[in-house]
Amino acid sequence: MDQMRRELLTWDDVDALIDHLIPQFDGGFDAMVIVTRGGIVPGGILAEAMDITHILTAAVDFPAQMKETGLYAWPRFIQFPEDELLRDRRTLIVDDVWGSGRTITSVKNRVVAAGGYPFSCVFHFNPYRSLFSDAKPNYYAAITDAYIIYPWEIDRGIDRVLMDPTPKPSS
Repeated sequence: MDQMRRELLTWDDVDALIDHLIPQFDGGFDAMVIVTRGGIVPGGILAEAMDITHILTAAVDFPAQMKETGLYAWPRFIQFPEDELLRDRRTLIVDDVWGSGRTITSVKNRVVAAGGYPFSCVFHFNPYRSLFSDAKPNYYAAITDAYIIYPWEIDRGIDRVLMDPTPKPSS
């Protein structure tokens, strides 16, 4: 099996992604929901650049890959803002990558259920892995087919960063 192509980014690359995103935003946002962990750094940079001060976090987990559920398992929200913090607010949801799209779509649906107006934003959109053929992020800086390694991930150890990101089926 072929290994997925990897792309290692620098902080200059991150600056270029931010510079590409900022002009895309059509109006201000009343709140930001940062998806942990991937969205923490991009969300922080965007919140500062756009002067968004109502910043919230969401942590989503999907059950381990199982033959019965595969990628279609229901999410478990480990942490999510209370409805009143989202109600009637234009909310920018930030993550690093839209891969399968499961996480950010789950968060977006929860914001809608809370009465908010969600807009999704990622650095990288991978339409080749997305489970949602008719959906994509509202805002993205680049389209990719690679496994992206951001500069803040390098400190986790090169062996963890370079290992194959695709889950192996259990025997």
